Amino acid sequence: MAQESWNAARLIPTSGISGADEQERRATSALLAVIPAVKEFGRALLSPFGVPAGTIETYIEVPFELGDRTLYPDGLIRVSRGQRSWTALVEVKTGTNELKPEQLESYLDIAREQGFDAVITISNEIPAVPGQHPTVVDRRRLRKVALYHLPWVEILAAAVMQKEYRGVADPDQAWILGELIRYLEHPRSGALAFEDMGASWVPIRQAVHSGTLRVGDKGIQDVAARYDALLRFVGLRLGQRLGADVQPVLSRKEISDPSLRTQALVTSLSTTGTLVGGIRIPDAAATLEVTADLRAGQIQCHCDVEAPKQGRPRTRVNWVVRQLEKAPDGLRVEAFVWHGRGPGAAELIGAVRQNPDLLIADPTKDLKGFRLTQITPLGTKRGTGRGSFIDSVITAVDAFYADVLQQLRNWSAPPPKLRDQPDTPGVPTALVSTALSSQDEPQTTPNNAQAVDHADSQPDDHDPSERPSPQDAALGAGAYLVDAAPRPDRDQGTVAGDVTWLAASDGIR
Repeated sequence: MAQESWNAARLIPTSGISGADEQERRATSALLAVIPAVKEFGRALLSPFGVPAGTIETYIEVPFELGDRTLYPDGLIRVSRGQRSWTALVEVKTGTNELKPEQLESYLDIAREQGFDAVITISNEIPAVPGQHPTVVDRRRLRKVALYHLPWVEILAAAVMQKEYRGVADPDQAWILGELIRYLEHPRSGALAFEDMGASWVPIRQAVHSGTLRVGDKGIQDVAARYDALLRFVGLRLGQRLGADVQPVLSRKEISDPSLRTQALVTSLSTTGTLVGGIRIPDAAATLEVTADLRAGQIQCHCDVEAPKQGRPRTRVNWVVRQLEKAPDGLRVEAFVWHGRGPGAAELIGAVRQNPDLLIADPTKDLKGFRLTQITPLGTKRGTGRGSFIDSVITAVDAFYADVLQQLRNWSAPPPKLRDQPDTPGVPTALVSTALSSQDEPQTTPNNAQAVDHADSQPDDHDPSERPSPQDAALGAGAYLVDAAPRPDRDQGTVAGDVTWLAASDGIR
């Protein structure tokens, strides 16, 4: 048998998983074993919950008595630092299994009786808003115990970012974290990606096409929530590849009250047939906006960038075109002018490369900014694979970021430059207009210095006829009169020149 066909021994094997219970138990044990073993990863995973830095202990299937029942939470995490400790129960689901409200409420009661701090749930459910829990429980049980949720895809993203970008100090710990990543990425682990738009996707999509969709229709809120969850999954997936914290774009009101965001999507879907959202990538030139138009069967990815504040309109168009060398010819570029109303001039970048003037509707108006839009076909299937909605969104976002957004840089004004002081022959340095002292009071030159070399001066430089008349001098109050011909001074003898302040009220002295 060839060596290439041999299976390498793994710390966390995927072979031997016989069912959902075995899958869940193995995933729980693997994760809880790696959290204390790799300190950087454990700290990164738990710190968002306000957990103090300390010694981490983890356990699985710990029994607790609740009334006349014995319950076995999937795991327990305890962090100790000095006399202080933080403890949380852990409930894990894999595959398509969903969290159950009754089970979570029982664990919350146990945590309250035991004096624990929190209950952490892990599943493939992805809340639309970070920090939101996908399962609704009795809020009275949350008065003394916190409830947190971690999607498997977020755990995988945190592990990849820690190993590949932030780093792990100990090489053995880095290898252990790599084994967890390999296990979670395997299809048999049960840590699935976002794979289903839900049972309501097909009827809602058909209602949009027929124009019969209403705000109160059954399933419309589920589709809206799953679209936001899909955008968050796309952001986590993109952030895993970039090593950056990619987040969905939400207002403060939507973060505090996720129902506002869902209602906005429901209204947009029922009136225009579109689902709109955005993701924010750190240090990117703009926000990446994603619009799924179910009526037109299109996915539109676009971003808005500001035009340079200097230069002619053609120069500003060339500025953005030069940055989009890798962009496909079908990318649409729209130019907006200052104080303009309505849409701007729009053209495909393939044509703009040949003729930048296509985006200049009025050469007398300055360009304010550009909108770059890439349109791709929208998949219709609810699951994953060829022709699916989920894969079409993922492909559109990845392509737009790679070809357009990551190529863009925001314009910045060049720093101001110092003016060189011209060497003007025959004029004292103090009187050059660019000198800092040109607005000061005139200073006479000491009698042992010569400000003007008369041997090199030309006769024409001292033509008395070029001197202003007393009448002209009287009109130019505050001007300087330079007389390069030397003459004796009453107090200091001979000087290089005579500089006299001309006042309109006094004339020439």
